[in-house]
Amino acid sequence: MREAGLPVTVRVDGTPGPMEEGVALTVYRIVQEALTNALKHAGAATALVRLTFTAGSLAVEVTDTGRGPGPTPDRIGHGLVGMRERVALYGGILRTGPRPGGGFRVYARIPLEPVGAVLA
Repeated sequence: MREAGLPVTVRVDGTPGPMEEGVALTVYRIVQEALTNALKHAGAATALVRLTFTAGSLAVEVTDTGRGPGPTPDRIGHGLVGMRERVALYGGILRTGPRPGGGFRVYARIPLEPVGAVLA
């Protein structure tokens, strides 16, 4: 994204650990889609990707400093729908929308199960 013209900062809080491949792919796709949307729609902007690991969950937040949504803020694109579906598969939540003062925010929280855990 940086090479395409979107300055991106990545921040990791907490201690990353092993996670299911599907969860890892979901996180990757959320970040990829959010940054692609920022590049396409935010104009001159910067972006922040923040991953926060806790004992039982992973929070993914992508924010940008761009101009925010276009003239049809009620329109939900396919990328946002795809993110919502992926997060829901793992019992997580997704929140998206304009930020106060400008820009856009994508936030997902996904519960993490210990890798290899046997579910009763």
